Amino acid sequence: MQAILRLDMAGQPRGWITVNEAISAYAKGDVIWGIGDTLPPVFGGIQRVTGVRSRIDMQPIIAISGKVVSGFTPPLCNRTLFRRDDHRCLYCGNQFSRSELTRDHVLPTSRGGRDRWENVVAACRRCNWQKDNLTPEEAGMPLLAVPFRPNSHEWHFLAKERILADQMDYLSQQFRAQRDWAH
Repeated sequence: MQAILRLDMAGQPRGWITVNEAISAYAKGDVIWGIGDTLPPVFGGIQRVTGVRSRIDMQPIIAISGKVVSGFTPPLCNRTLFRRDDHRCLYCGNQFSRSELTRDHVLPTSRGGRDRWENVVAACRRCNWQKDNLTPEEAGMPLLAVPFRPNSHEWHFLAKERILADQMDYLSQQFRAQRDWAH
């Protein structure tokens, strides 16, 4: 089933919720506004006195009431990392399946490198093994792209396999640069 993009009152992405969670938010009156083409209606029960059947019309992007939290630190996991790097080894440039990729630390952790977006890239097993405990310069294996931390909009795109066109339009307006993976 399709996921709904949840925003805070300021329009910042705060997560993906299920249709059932969105229905609950609509029913409780927590939805402040929505964006996008209306999804197929969800019908509920028939009111005994009036005979009217309940109906909720949802949009694919909804802002829910609550406090606005400033700042967003995107969690780092291999799934979103590999999507950020277009399932491409950033040393040899070849594309691989998720199971064939590894997380490589540009500055190895044993040498003070940290496990953060700006220090990790997708690497095939062969290149990761070849680079070993060296920097790309020491190994003679220059990076094909600079690792970066995705902003909230980019991360929410990377975190979801399938999104609707309205959701993509909303998120991509805040991408920091043209991204190959955003097509």
